[in-house]
Order: sequence, then structure tokens, then C-alpha cells
Amino acid sequence: MSEDPLSDDAGVAASAAGALAPEGGLMGGLDPINLLSTMAKAAVAAAARPFDTAAAGMRLGVNLSAAAFKSAALIAGVESNPIVQPDPKDRRFSDPTWTQNPLYFWYLQRHHVRQEFVRELVEIADLDGSDAAKLEFLGELLISGSAPTNFLWSNPMALKKAFETGGRSLARGLRNFIDDALNNGGWPKQVDTSPFTVGENLAATPGEVVFRNELMELIQYEPQTDEVHAAPILCSPPWINKYYVMDLAPDRSFIEWAVQHGHTVFAISYRNPDASMSETTLEDYLVNGPRIALDVIKDITGAPKVNLVALCLGGTLAMMLMSFLAAIDDDSIGSVTLLNTLVDFGAPGQLGAFTDATTIERLEQRLQKEGVLSADDMRRTFDLLRPDDLVFNYVASNWLMGQDPPAFDILAWNEDSTNMPSAMHSFYLRSCYLENRLASNELRLSGQHLDLSRIEADTFIVGAVNDHIVPWRTSYRTTQLLPKADVTYVLSSAGHIAGIVNPPGPKASYRTASGNPADPEVWLADTTEEASSWWELWAEWASERGGALTTPPSMGNERYPPLEPAPGSYVHG
Repeated sequence: MSEDPLSDDAGVAASAAGALAPEGGLMGGLDPINLLSTMAKAAVAAAARPFDTAAAGMRLGVNLSAAAFKSAALIAGVESNPIVQPDPKDRRFSDPTWTQNPLYFWYLQRHHVRQEFVRELVEIADLDGSDAAKLEFLGELLISGSAPTNFLWSNPMALKKAFETGGRSLARGLRNFIDDALNNGGWPKQVDTSPFTVGENLAATPGEVVFRNELMELIQYEPQTDEVHAAPILCSPPWINKYYVMDLAPDRSFIEWAVQHGHTVFAISYRNPDASMSETTLEDYLVNGPRIALDVIKDITGAPKVNLVALCLGGTLAMMLMSFLAAIDDDSIGSVTLLNTLVDFGAPGQLGAFTDATTIERLEQRLQKEGVLSADDMRRTFDLLRPDDLVFNYVASNWLMGQDPPAFDILAWNEDSTNMPSAMHSFYLRSCYLENRLASNELRLSGQHLDLSRIEADTFIVGAVNDHIVPWRTSYRTTQLLPKADVTYVLSSAGHIAGIVNPPGPKASYRTASGNPADPEVWLADTTEEASSWWELWAEWASERGGALTTPPSMGNERYPPLEPAPGSYVHG
């Protein structure tokens, strides 16, 4: 696929974004008592402000009456301005029927008036911390679930489709619904994965597995240039999904891009954990993941230093690794690139509000029984964070209109998610989200005190302007945690995944500035926008830190011979 579907579809971007964060499952682990407790607090808070609550109720009644009057005026041929203007970016209501037909004008206005009322009640409750976020989440879920587009009789596009097809769209929708009920847990499918095959049109950059342990495989990619930079690159992905978001489709693969720009590239492909790995710790991921990969890479290439490119949780682990190496005076890492990575968890976005102690304790009780957090739980959690885009969008298209889900490479990758070992997951949530110990230099791993301020390697940080998993202002905080490093911060267009799968094209853009002031808003005001992909800026930056050009190293060596062609075995687990 040469065109990026994510550039125009925020819902697709959000769907893929969801898969990258290991805090997924927090809401899946929430029991009704916890949610009901939040609702009870909101009720008490609203009761304590009776005048504000009553005023909101009165506004609801007045606006509903006004919407009914305006709808009636349409019957008489009098055009009326809506009570609440719909979001022009909300394509659910783009059909002119919503403004021209009196009945559907009423449906839409009633929906928006109720939406305003629910949001006003959330504001009146004025809860603190995670309770505020949970109440907002529940309110938005209620609003999304009650939208008129979710029901056949109030969805004009679905009714038109049924009329145009002589009812065949309804039959196909019923077929899709039954199939999803039987085979997809009752959730509408988001993607047709049939056109995609890992190793053929996904994860297709040629290479060899040169090392394997119980946790990961290390892939070395074949050179595609006559000469390569002396310093190799190690790609450190998260282990929430398969690694190949960094090696997606041809012409959309960051790894392919790096190889074609004269770099010797290695990538970690993590095993999909099962219950036998329940006791696998974050230390295990550190030591048996990128730490041992560095030794293998240096042995194969003979290079004294390796440059890191790390994504999301893989970037968090990369910063832990660099702090660990600094503590033992090991300078094996020459530079690091962090892609949409949280290091300071003080303001971690939507899911951070769900990492309160009670929720984590309840999730831990569940994990102790099951050994892993399932991939399905994580995916469903993120679906509910963006219900319009990731749930009800497909209810309307798949079930009401009888359409088949789209075939997108990133969504196909998103479906290929993995489990999380319980010990690692629990430690990560507590040490990072709950206690923020990495950013405060209070974390210890593998016997070493991790101090980010000791890191000296040049650092290239990429944030994405529409990233709701790693808010860019929070990723920007990393610039203030590395006083000894030369840090370049880049703000990419798009969201958590489209900001990474961002090959050069007409819609790609990024912002950067000459310095890194403490306030991200000051930084933003000083930026200039470039109409190109950050991949191109990174290629220049990485080339300057890649060392001299030389003959490509062998694929593996006598100690670490090639084991099998890329993408290896673990990616299929």
C-alpha cells in the first residue's frame, strides 16, 4: 500500500495506537464496583451543587424543546440553524440528510443536546484524579453508545443503502453480526487481514535471525547499499505487539528506510508470552533483550558503539538500559532515537488516570490467577477509549450497512498483538505510572541505581501532535531529564502510529526548534514547520552519528551464525 490510510482516518490511527501501551487492560480489569463507586461520588458531588445541577437540567429541557421547534420549522420549509453545531470533522454526520430532513435533524440535535448535558454534569461533579477521568470516560461512552448512527432506524445512510441494494446490505450486516458474535467476542471487526502475510508484504525487509533466547530473536537485515556506516543500529520495539510496526509494508517500513540509507540494522523480535512466562520481570526484558543484543551486535560487526532506535515502551526500556550502562561505565551506546516514548510519567495521558492504586491491586489479583494479561483485553481497552472510531464506527459500517472491514496494513498489524507477563506488567505499572521512579531517578534494576542525568549520548526525540497515548508535551519532558546529552526534539504530524509510520509524502510534516526550553509551549512558539517527513531529518542526524562509511559486515559470524530468514519464528507466535 503506497498511500497511508491513517493520514485521513483518525480512528484507524487510534486503533493502532492502542496496541502499543502495556497499561492496556487496566480498564479491562476494572470491576463494576470500582466504576459504580466513581458514579456514586459523582452523584454526591452533583447533589452538593443542586442549583448548578438543576440549571443544567433546565438547559437540557429548553434546548430539546428548541430543537423540536426547529425540526418542525423544517417541515414548513424554513431552514433553521442547529442548536449545537456538529463537529465538521465528524464524518458520521456528513450526509446532507442530517440537516435537510426534519426527523433526522431532530435525531442529530437531540444527540448533541444530550451530549452537552452529560459533559456539563461531568464538569459539575468536579471529581479529582482518576475518578474524574473515569467519569469522563463513562460519560463519553454513554454519548457514543447513544448516537443515532448506531441504530438502523435513525441512520439515514444505512437506510439508503438498504433501499439501494434491495435489502441485501441488511442481510450482509446480519451475516457480519453473527460472525462477530461467534468469532470476535461480539465486537465488530476492524480489519480484513486476509491480504496480508507476515514475511511477504508485512515484515518483508530481507534479513536473518542471528540470535535467539527464551525472550527474543535478534534480526540482522541485509545491506542494500555498497557501503554502510560503521556504527550499527539496534531497533528496540515494545513487546505489546509484534515488532514489525517498525518494518511494516515495503515503502512504509522505517527499518527498510534506515537500511536503504546506509545503516546496518538489527531489530529485536520478542516472543509472545504465555502463562509459563508469568514470572518474567522487567529486569529480564532489560538483560535478555537489548542488553544482550548489544553484545551480539558488537561481536558481529566489530563496532565499539551501537546506535539505538526505540519505540514507545521499547524507548522507556532503552532509557533504563542507558542509565544502567552509565552506572557501570559502559559506553556501548553512541546515540538514541526515542519515538513516541514516555520517560516522565507525571502526565501520561488518558490511561494514566486509570493507574490508581486500587485499580492496579485488582488487576494484579487477576494477573496472579491467569499469569498474563491477554492481548484481547488490551485491544478492547483501547477500543473503548475511542468508541466512536473503534467500536461504533464499525457497528454502523459492518452491521447496519453490510460493509466488509477495510484491509489496512497497520490495522492488520494491530490485530497481531501479544500478551503481557504478570510480574513485568505489575512492576512497570507501579514503578512508572504510579510512582514515576524512572524520571525521579529512584528506580533500581539488576542491582543498579538508574540515574537519567548520567546519560551523555546524543538523543533524537520524536513526538506526535495527535498522540493520545503519549501526549507530545509529556514526551517533551524527556528533554529536561538529560542535562548532559545533546537533545533534538521533533514534533511529527499525525498520531501515535501514523506519526511513526511516516514515510515522505505530501501530507507529512514536522516541527523543530533550535533549543529546548523547559516549557513545551515556549518551544512550540519557536518552532518552524517543515513540509516533509521526520524520517528525512532523522536520516541526516543519524548519518552524522553513524561513523565512517565502510564495507558491510557479514550476516552473522562464526559465533552467531544465521539461524533462519527474517522475520523469524517468534513473530508467528
